[in-house]
Amino acid sequence: MRGEPSCPKCGGRVRAPGLFADAWQCTVHGPVHPMQPVVPPGVEALGVVVQRARVPVWMPWPLPVGWLFTGAAYAGDDRSGGRATAVVCSGPGPLGGMGELLLVAEEPGVGLGARYAGLDGPDPGPGLRVDSVPDAKVHAAGRPTALWHVKDAPADRAVFAGEARGLWLWAVVWPERSGLLMYDDLVLTDLRDAGGEVDLLPCGALSPRLLGRP
Repeated sequence: MRGEPSCPKCGGRVRAPGLFADAWQCTVHGPVHPMQPVVPPGVEALGVVVQRARVPVWMPWPLPVGWLFTGAAYAGDDRSGGRATAVVCSGPGPLGGMGELLLVAEEPGVGLGARYAGLDGPDPGPGLRVDSVPDAKVHAAGRPTALWHVKDAPADRAVFAGEARGLWLWAVVWPERSGLLMYDDLVLTDLRDAGGEVDLLPCGALSPRLLGRP
């Protein structure tokens, strides 16, 4: 059964717009762009996220060897479109065991990236030292993109953040030691610009990370 929209910042319930408010409301965070229910990964479900997104839908492309697409979600409604997107992929970690990489693109203030990063948010905050040398670099839509390690994140994950196409780009990796993946010159493609090869995307089981579970 399809779930209900939730707050992108805390996962709590939200109230739909009505007579006294023209935006979705979270009791704790006030007006928000609602996170839509997560559905099992598949090309069709990913297509819905891509079609509604007003921000990039980042994915490593090609996927690292042995990795699978394991879920996507977005925050926004039919009126606003997707103002934040999240894509998660899973596969063998660089130091053994399984690793998971979750990429978020979002407008400032949405708070979805900070939630997955385990931060109070809504944005990276003082843990992002952009005045220092970048800790990692990726190629996002063909452009070299600097990412900085967010120091205040929980110890079970590695969190990187930066800016791509004028929006926040978050990369959250579990477990923390799999953060080495971010030093391998990852190439990120905005799936809004991808062609028919996306139909061949290898899919796995839904990652519990997308649901906010350990």
